[in-house]
Amino acid sequence: MSVAKKQYKRITVKSLVEMKANEEKISMLTAYDYTMAKIVDRAGIDIILVGDSASNVMAGHETTLPITLDQMIYHASSVIRAIERCLVVVDLPFGTYQGNSRVALESSIRIMKESGGHAVKLEGGSEISESISRILTAGIPVMGHLGLTPQSIYKFGTYTVRAKEEAEAKKLIDDAKLLEELGCFALVLEKVPAKLAEQIAKELTIPVIGIGAGGGVDGQVLVTHDMLGMTHEFNPRFLRRYLDLYSEMTNAFEQYITDVKSKDFPNEKEQY
Repeated sequence: MSVAKKQYKRITVKSLVEMKANEEKISMLTAYDYTMAKIVDRAGIDIILVGDSASNVMAGHETTLPITLDQMIYHASSVIRAIERCLVVVDLPFGTYQGNSRVALESSIRIMKESGGHAVKLEGGSEISESISRILTAGIPVMGHLGLTPQSIYKFGTYTVRAKEEAEAKKLIDDAKLLEELGCFALVLEKVPAKLAEQIAKELTIPVIGIGAGGGVDGQVLVTHDMLGMTHEFNPRFLRRYLDLYSEMTNAFEQYITDVKSKDFPNEKEQY
């Protein structure tokens, strides 16, 4: 007999743990501005990630490294003003938490106070455990991120699948368990083998959200601009495009240009 899913008026970190316990999959998408966040939230998304992927998507940088804390706060503030239901998680950008737990805490406090975000996300495992612990002492919820960690692109040199070798897989499992022990409320696994991701999700009590990590985890996240087909150069295996907005928007812009040039726009009904 199927069990009716609980209806949440507002998603919290507690809601996500309940959803995992009830075997309800968690939906997560990115947003970086008010208009997009409002649409995504009204659609019923569980989590909006204000990702440092804004560095790529919104600013055109090759990596996530250039985006600053001030810029992340700007994007997060825009998103927070739009939402009514979902949980908003904000990425701590590169250089604001690695190697100095005091800086990590100060960065997280700024995000919470100045943007109104609900939680922060950090990339890494045992290497950043001190920063995670210190942030948590201030009562700030932390989401972990393991597997492919884009902020470490120059260390690994590629965006290929992580943890295919036994030693790296073991470290991934150990780090995932450590993040749960430290007090993270959830974990993102990016581009890791599906069987390994499923194993980790089963061994943890906190939700595991995947991107390129198969269907055996507790939820999924995609970059909204990718799944809407607004970007077209990026074609990883895990990406499902639900629309082809690149083509549709291009056609609309071309039609507008044609209508302006031909004096068809505006017509008599479109003027005062």
